[in-house]
Amino acid sequence: MTDSMQARLAVDIGGTFTDLVLETAERAHAIKVLTTPDAPERAVMAGVRSVLAEAKCTASDVALVVHGTTLATNALIERKGARTALLTTEGFRDSLEIAWEHRFEQYDIYMERPDPLVPRDLRFGVPERVAADGAVLLALDEAAVRRVADELRREKVEAVAVCFLHSFTNEAHERRAGQILAEELPGVAVSLSCEVCPEIREYERASTTIANAYVLPRMAGYLGQLETDLKKEGIAGPLLLMMSSGGITTVDTARRYPVRLVESGPAGGAILALTVAAENGLDKAVAFDMGGTTAKLTLLDGLELQRSRQFEVARAYRFVQGSGLPVRIPVIELVEIGAGGGSIARIDALGRIQVGPDSSGSVPGPACYGNGGTEPTVTDADTMLGRLDPARFAGGAIPLHPAKAAAALEAIAKPLRTDAAGAAVGVAEIVDETMASAARVHAVENGKDTAERTLIAFGGAAPLHAARLARKLGMKKVVVPVGAGVGSAFGFLRAPIAYEVVRTRHLRLDQFDAKTANELFAAMRQEAEAVVRTGAPTEDLVETRHGFMRYRGQGHEIAVPLPNTPFSSTAVAELRRRFEETYAAVFGRVIPKLEVEALTWTLSLATARPLPKPAAEPARLTAPAASGHRELIDSATGTRETAAIHERKALAPGMRLDGPALIVEDGTTTVVPTGFSARMNAVGQIVLEDVT
Repeated sequence: MTDSMQARLAVDIGGTFTDLVLETAERAHAIKVLTTPDAPERAVMAGVRSVLAEAKCTASDVALVVHGTTLATNALIERKGARTALLTTEGFRDSLEIAWEHRFEQYDIYMERPDPLVPRDLRFGVPERVAADGAVLLALDEAAVRRVADELRREKVEAVAVCFLHSFTNEAHERRAGQILAEELPGVAVSLSCEVCPEIREYERASTTIANAYVLPRMAGYLGQLETDLKKEGIAGPLLLMMSSGGITTVDTARRYPVRLVESGPAGGAILALTVAAENGLDKAVAFDMGGTTAKLTLLDGLELQRSRQFEVARAYRFVQGSGLPVRIPVIELVEIGAGGGSIARIDALGRIQVGPDSSGSVPGPACYGNGGTEPTVTDADTMLGRLDPARFAGGAIPLHPAKAAAALEAIAKPLRTDAAGAAVGVAEIVDETMASAARVHAVENGKDTAERTLIAFGGAAPLHAARLARKLGMKKVVVPVGAGVGSAFGFLRAPIAYEVVRTRHLRLDQFDAKTANELFAAMRQEAEAVVRTGAPTEDLVETRHGFMRYRGQGHEIAVPLPNTPFSSTAVAELRRRFEETYAAVFGRVIPKLEVEALTWTLSLATARPLPKPAAEPARLTAPAASGHRELIDSATGTRETAAIHERKALAPGMRLDGPALIVEDGTTTVVPTGFSARMNAVGQIVLEDVT
């Protein structure tokens, strides 16, 4: 390859598969390899060598590597992070367990909260006190910090989170405590809340800082090893990391704040879905990403992703808000459930089929992999239903064993007095209904509906289930993009280099000081630009500002979009107008004569990534003859029917075919059930339409 044809590589580590996409000037090459749980960098490097060989590229041709991973998420969910301690203001070590005080399931007498990541005997208080306005009420007792460090050394702690009261207004005590810990505990990771989450609300700030410390040693070690391995392989291009916000950042920033990577894989999928929505001119859509371990759904409106500054990890109750560990970072708002290809099916105490949330993972994997797995999974059901070609699964890297899938499904079939095929129908229906329920709850929580939307399906398992899920949600159209099996990795290559900075500074509008606000945003811009310019030295940048505002006396704020220009003498009237417009859009009314205040301010800086325009609809063409046929069991009715098999690469824009059919490609298969038609749009995407 020449310099003008340098390639870009995207890597997405999931719980079951690691997906790699190498994009060259001519085309994109994609492969899937099984994730190695104990040494994920091995799977990455094996995949890198394979995809380079397939593309006939050398390592020196790779100009950029963009990486996303669920390693941080899995460490939090599975409680496999570092041995972590908390250093906090004396008298406040139990605020982590008190949390919000309220019960998220008020009438469940057996309700259990998730255990804190730091047990009580590793939470330490030291004398110090800062007031809400930043005034020092009690100086930091440095000798007490050193005594705690001695105890942490004896306890063989690997990471420490420091979270003092009101440190977001005055960070001096936290900074000094961090210096002492670094002196006393060399090699121990230290996270300061004034760096990780410098904003109001004690519990969320502590929880986020602890989560960062908990995953930091593992993620820093992994990223350091991966960076070294890539350079040894001859890849000199920079390594950038996908963040939960949908932007990418430098590896140095990711090492310091790995908590920002918690939802990086799903964020890449959401970016891909946004691109697909733009290419199809879709105003309302649902992004549906189903991989080997989980399924993720997010709403798109007006070519905008839903964004939030807080989400929960490891919910004790699957769909119940407040039952997980809060993490306060910029994130694309989505719902994630344990419903992937490897999700395990079983009969519960009431004799019903239950699917997930636990997964067989990559080792031993579903029974049909033939690697020792014996429990029935969604992939086993899909194999039994005839949806998967045993010789071409994961690009032929993993031959499937239908007989072993059938044997595993007998554990479901016998209690239900049916056969393996009947059990497979039940498993598929239950997992589809579980995902539909999650989508309905997510939509209702956001005051929206799923009907009249288009489903954008990607991930290795999503095209297998998309048509049935769409019908359950009242949707008439499904779009399956090119390379859907590795969709999140494709999304990484379309994401902007970005960073968001947040600060809490209480400002009342009746006492608003434009000079203070302008100085605050200037400092935030400087911090964000220092990160973004490392990965994008010369590109144009787009700045986005928000103020989190409320009426005085209210307990929560709403995000108000702000102009990205300095505040002038008329700022108060403009801020109030913007606040009341946003408030009315959310609540349907405003409250006259009440004073308004702002607590938190955010500034996001990103490289410009314009969305594509919709392409004209191609002329209608007749699809070529089927390359073969296979018996398919319809999960909606349980009936057997003969499905035509079509190679996706043989279908040109404008070609149409009717179900039942299977459109096969390396990485995934799209199921076209009876009652659906499929057409290829102008950019080669599959569009399924319910014609019933």
